[in-house]
Parts: sequence; structure tokens; C-alpha cells
Amino acid sequence: MTTNVYLSKELERFARQCVAEGRYNNVSEVVRSALRMLQDAEDRRRAFNASLVEAVAEADRDGGYTLDQVEADIDGIVGTAE
Repeated sequence: MTTNVYLSKELERFARQCVAEGRYNNVSEVVRSALRMLQDAEDRRRAFNASLVEAVAEADRDGGYTLDQVEADIDGIVGTAE
């Protein structure tokens, strides 16, 4: 499959610099690497969002704590440790 990608001058300069430094064999490798990084970031974003949905469902099911309750618990623990 052939896909043409148009890069801004700055991105093309950066990609060519990566090749010139020997980090990649050609600009296509740079683009593939960038897409793999983007895919990884998107996978992590989806997993994080799923964990947020799970946390909200857990809080709805089991209840939660207010900030005042958490601060009071921390003050109690810190006060006991001294």
C-alpha cells in the first residue's frame, strides 16, 4: 500500500535530521515510528479513560469520600504519628 504524507517544512526538516543522524534509514521509518508512538499514546489514553469510568462506577456503587473526610483522616494519622 502506498500512502503519500505531506509534512510541514519544520516536520520534514526534523525527519530528515533524524535520518542524517543515523537514527533511521529513511523518512518513511521516521513516520512509521511516530505513528507507533501515537498508537501507543492512544492506547494509554483509552485505558486511562476506561479506568476513570470504572472508578466512577465504583464510587457510585460503593460510595466515596469528601475532601474534608480525607483531610480529617490525614490529620488524625499525622497527629497520631507525632
